[in-house]
Amino acid sequence: MNIKKLATTCLLLSGISAAATVLAQDDRFANVTIETVPVTGNISMLIGSGGNIGVSTGEDGLLIIDDQYAPLAAKIRAALSQLNPDAPKFLLNTHFHGDHTGGNADFGVASIIIAHENVRGRLVAEDSPSPALPVITFDDDVTVHFNGENITLIHMPRGHTDTDSVVMFEDSNVVHMGDHFFNGSFPFVDLANGGTVQGYLSNLEKALSWIDDDTSVIPGHGPLGSKADLLAFYNVVKDTSTTIRVMKSQGVSAEEAVTEGLSDEYESWGQGFINEQRWIETVFASYPR
Repeated sequence: MNIKKLATTCLLLSGISAAATVLAQDDRFANVTIETVPVTGNISMLIGSGGNIGVSTGEDGLLIIDDQYAPLAAKIRAALSQLNPDAPKFLLNTHFHGDHTGGNADFGVASIIIAHENVRGRLVAEDSPSPALPVITFDDDVTVHFNGENITLIHMPRGHTDTDSVVMFEDSNVVHMGDHFFNGSFPFVDLANGGTVQGYLSNLEKALSWIDDDTSVIPGHGPLGSKADLLAFYNVVKDTSTTIRVMKSQGVSAEEAVTEGLSDEYESWGQGFINEQRWIETVFASYPR
C-alpha cells in the first residue's frame, strides 16, 4: 500500500472509531429517564444520570442548579417544561465536573450561568465553548433575588474540588450541597483539582451549622436528604478518615490498609461511585504526613 492510500485508510479508521465512541455515548444515555422529585414549595429536584439538578419555579420563571451530561439536555428540558415551559433564566453551577456542567453549552445559550470564578477558569482550560462558560462569577458568595427569595451561592474552598459552592434557599429552607454530599456513599474528593479530605470535612461542618432539622438537603448524588442524613454522612467521612489516618501514622501502607479494610458497618457506603479501596487511597493521599 502506498503512503497516500495508507493515510486515507488511517483517516477512515479514525473516523469509524470516533463514530463508534459517539454511538457508545448515545447508548449510555438512551435509557436514562429524568425523575422530578418535589422538595418543598416551588423547589424540585431532578434525578437522571450525573449530579442532581435543583429547580426553582415561580413568577420570575425557572432557575436551575447544574445540568448533568450534555446528551441529556433535551430530556432535562422536557422535564423542566412540565414545571414551566420557558427556558431557565439562571443556571447555577455547584462546581466544574462534567456530570454537573455537561449541559452548559446547551442551556447557556438562553440562561445566565453563575458560578465561582474557579469554575470558569477550569472550563476555559478545558476549551469549553463560550455558551458553556459562567458569565457572572464570584469569590466568596453571591445572592440571586429570584422567585421571591434570596438564593445564595457560597464558596466551599478545597473540599470536593477548588471550584465548589453550596446553594442556600433562604425562605424555602433548602440547601443544594453539590458534591459535598453523596447521600449514603463515600464521597469523591478530587485531589487532582484542589480537593482535600480535611477541607471537605471543614465545609461539611460549616454547612451543618447553617441548617436546621427542617431543612431539605439536595445532595449531589443520591436521594433527597435531611440534616440528619447530612450529619450521618459527615460522621462516616470523619470517622473513617480518622481510622485510615491512624493506620497511616502507625506505618501501615495504603495497600495494607486496603487489605485490612474498614469496619463492616461501612460496607454499604462503598457501593457507590467510590468504593472502599478508593476511599482509603484518597485519604492516604490527602494527608501526606
